[in-house]
Amino acid sequence: MLLQTGLRLSRPIACRTYATATSPHALVFLEHRKGVIEAGSLSALTAAKQLGGQVSALIVGDSEHVNGVVEQAKKLQGLTSVLHSTSSQYAEPLPEVLTPLFEKLLSDSSFTHVVSATSSSAKSVLPRVSARLDAPTVSDVTSVEHDASTNSTTFTRPIYAGNAIATVKAPSAIPIKFFTVRGTAFAPTPSEDGASVEAKEVEPVQVADPLTQHIKTTIAKSDRPDLGVASRVVSGGRALKDAKTFEATLYPLADVLGAAVGASRAAVDSGYADNSLQVGQTGKVVAPELYMALGISGAIQHLAGMKDSKLIVADPDAPIFQVADVGLVADLFEVVPQLVEQLKKD
Repeated sequence: MLLQTGLRLSRPIACRTYATATSPHALVFLEHRKGVIEAGSLSALTAAKQLGGQVSALIVGDSEHVNGVVEQAKKLQGLTSVLHSTSSQYAEPLPEVLTPLFEKLLSDSSFTHVVSATSSSAKSVLPRVSARLDAPTVSDVTSVEHDASTNSTTFTRPIYAGNAIATVKAPSAIPIKFFTVRGTAFAPTPSEDGASVEAKEVEPVQVADPLTQHIKTTIAKSDRPDLGVASRVVSGGRALKDAKTFEATLYPLADVLGAAVGASRAAVDSGYADNSLQVGQTGKVVAPELYMALGISGAIQHLAGMKDSKLIVADPDAPIFQVADVGLVADLFEVVPQLVEQLKKD
């Protein structure tokens, strides 16, 4: 179903002029973790390129990592320029610390769009910056199209747990259009051998006595692929009974398949798995080549996080089978060990 929203976001903000109304210039917030660019940011870059104009990247961080990330970014396909800002305050970017830098960059520039992945950090930063500039943010977009003749941009984004698609149009009355991108909807931008673009340093904006401080970041360590970008995912639900059974059943299968492990919210709430493994509307959105749903009934919130998977394997007697491609007609506690043994032989 396609929804055309009746609301048009057209409240004017401070008057600004551009050299031409037909040439978009997007600023992409490239996030990185310990010197490695996040996959979601590479998807955001792909979305920005679809606007049809110039694309600049913004990289922030401390002196230990920024230079390396800049070198990676300079090789990304389709970038026009790379902006970077280095400060100890940017080591663990906080919205209150980054907002002044964004305001400085956008207050006197030709940028027409600001783009990022739909990450926990960007979901805090972009709305804060756009609110400061009296502009809206369109979140979790799955497609983008810019009309150069009217200088308007049209987005689509899922609503109602993915059961409907809203079409949102940001008109020319909004000089800077902010949006975050659903990573699974856009392919990551590849690197290009021999490519190199201009890199420009931006002076950081120091924030005296920020109201919030970063205490620590805790990341679940695993030798398996990252759930958000894995090409294969094996997920378990409440039917796996307890944490010990969850691990004994799913982990060997995931290991032999080279897959990431996921979980339904019911399994996470029951203590079977860490919340970093949750797939669904309030967890991670995935779209792997293979998604195996074992012991999962298929609540609408779970479907919102995985129904774009290319091949879905599920129990034919469960509601999730409505979106599945293959049915697993067997007792999962019997068939999964057999499947593991067979895969090891192959």
